[in-house]
Amino acid sequence: MSFENYHQVFAAVKKFPKCRMCIAAAAEETVLQAVRDARKEDIVDFVLVGDEERIWRMAMTASLNLHGIEIIDIKEPLAAVERAVKEVADGKADILMKGMVNSSDFLRVVLSPSGGLRTGRILSHLAAYEIPGYYRLIYMTDGGLNISPDLEQKIGITKNSVEFLQSIGMEEPHVAVLTANEKVNPKVQSTVDAQELKLVALRGEIPGAVVDGPMALDVAISLEAATHKGIKSEVAGKADLLVVPNIEAGNLLGKAIIYFASGKMAGLVLGAAKPVILTSRNESSYGKMASIALAAYSIVRNKA
Repeated sequence: MSFENYHQVFAAVKKFPKCRMCIAAAAEETVLQAVRDARKEDIVDFVLVGDEERIWRMAMTASLNLHGIEIIDIKEPLAAVERAVKEVADGKADILMKGMVNSSDFLRVVLSPSGGLRTGRILSHLAAYEIPGYYRLIYMTDGGLNISPDLEQKIGITKNSVEFLQSIGMEEPHVAVLTANEKVNPKVQSTVDAQELKLVALRGEIPGAVVDGPMALDVAISLEAATHKGIKSEVAGKADLLVVPNIEAGNLLGKAIIYFASGKMAGLVLGAAKPVILTSRNESSYGKMASIALAAYSIVRNKA
């Protein structure tokens, strides 16, 4: 099953009992706006960890009614992260979200050997884009965490995303490993890695996914482009997941979608014991709420 837009995700989450989400250092304006909007949609229950006085003050500005929301008053941001991670690690919450705290400090606590959410898997970022004029959500990894992943890291990154997509009902995700074109060139490592990633999948090491590459973006998303180029592939024109070669390519593609195509992005960090939401400070409250909904759906659907 593929979602056409975020509103379908919101509707799908509401069919299940709510899960619980913990926000670390929650005194941040757009985060609290996302909490407000998510409460209106009634998709999750919240625990806010942070400076209670600031949370109340910002909640008033955001028109957020805090009635029924648990607040754990911890003023120092790093200590707030430690407590939020503990809430999730102890099973008191199902999803972790970053508020007003440095991303590297946040991830350091998430990956702490004692009390963190470390699993031994690589952490990777999955973005979900809603693009005007495109008929469904499309996913991309990893344009947010891993700078220049090698082949083994790309395998782990792809597995993370494939398993997440399966968890939200996509039975057989179609994965395009993006490069500049469809030819393997020993001088262009991304094309070599793409071919190897395809072979890894053919050996059954990325179960439940159809993986092809190297593949240019136009071929991945346009059957017309694939036909014009004479490329026959199960993935061509039908890619659900785009695997970018490095963080620069992902960053450029993602920002082009947002700023040129007026797209909207939701994002999750995968590979930890539970879904982690790590959005940038300039991400809109709507994007944050969409991230919350996707994470929640992956939890509640598989609890049912």
